[in-house]
Amino acid sequence: MLPEASRRLADDHSALDEVLSGLSKALDTADVDTSHARLDLFWARLAIHIRAEHLHLFPAIIKGLSKTPDDQAVAPTRNEGQQAIERLRGDHDFFMHELARAIGILRELVHNKDLRTVDEGMRVVREAVLEVQNRLIIHNELEESQVYRWAKTILNEEEQAELATRISVELANLPPRFSQTPQSIQ
Repeated sequence: MLPEASRRLADDHSALDEVLSGLSKALDTADVDTSHARLDLFWARLAIHIRAEHLHLFPAIIKGLSKTPDDQAVAPTRNEGQQAIERLRGDHDFFMHELARAIGILRELVHNKDLRTVDEGMRVVREAVLEVQNRLIIHNELEESQVYRWAKTILNEEEQAELATRISVELANLPPRFSQTPQSIQ
């Protein structure tokens, strides 16, 4: 069973999958405005998720590993933990870069009604989103099967509770532009 902070992050993976599904549907219909709105929401939500991991989860894991003996069977070595987290950080950089590129293309397409330009731009955006989606599957599996579980084995109960609180606060910190987002966009 995952600790509370990790469960909250895993639940957020599911919520992000739903937003990504809505984005994929909008991209399939080549609706530029809806695609732009849904991509903006997905990008923001994923950025919040990543920020929660970078500011709270990863430092807690690294700190916990620094005080855990390397020969403890239930936890990775410090080196293994750092390597896994660096891999996840690399994925995060990739996601944010690709989504920023895609949102830039859609911003231009919102104001461009040339059919060829729109078709080509939508194709590039669909490919970028599909690449992010495919890499997210592997990325989320690594997080949920390893890194999220480490919090329970290397952090004491008080540290786990504190981490859960910080993660929950961070995940609730949606940019103000989304406070009035219609359900159809989400």
